[in-house]
This record gives sequence, structure tokens and C-alpha cells, in this order.
Amino acid sequence: MINNLLKNFCLITFALIAPVTLPAGGIQKSLNQDKFLHNIDEIILTSNTSLYSYPKTHTKELLVLDVGTTLSVLRSWRVSKGETWVRVELASNKFLDDPNKILKGWVRM
Repeated sequence: MINNLLKNFCLITFALIAPVTLPAGGIQKSLNQDKFLHNIDEIILTSNTSLYSYPKTHTKELLVLDVGTTLSVLRSWRVSKGETWVRVELASNKFLDDPNKILKGWVRM
């Protein structure tokens, strides 16, 4: 009887504590392994700028961004010697904003 009680106690203890220490439990994951961007480059617009769907001026203009809009830089693209485009994401509240709102596009620098 005591032997079964001890086995059951050990089994329940292991079942409750062991998953926390396994990699799937997340306890061994350090903060450096998170997929958050640590060095986000941001741009604050000083003039009205067009947001494009592709890094070419004759492509579809998605919208016009107002002065003071904050953009996060995702990547840059050099088309030619004097023409650089930047893939950007608009700052937004993903829980409150419209899910169909355009958040990413290309800006000519």
C-alpha cells in the first residue's frame, strides 16, 4: 500500500514538474533566443511620402504617408547607383486596428 502510494506520488510529481524543464516547456529558452528584433531601425517622415507595393516608382501606390509617421525598416534595396528603396512596416496596434489595413510596403529614399 505504501509502495503504491509512493509510486503514485513520484509519478504525479514527475508529471507536474518535468514538462516545465523540458525544451517544449520553455524554461531552458533564454531571452537571447527570442525572435524579437533588437536593433530596429526606425524612420520618422519629414514630408509626405508614397508607400509602394514594389520598389519601382511606376508600380501601384498603396497610400500616402503623412509627416511624422513612424516606420520600421525591414530591409533596403539598391536599384541603381542613385536609387535606394526601403521595405518598411508602419507602426500599428495589431489588436485594435483593422486587419485589412496596409502595414508594409516600399519607400523610395
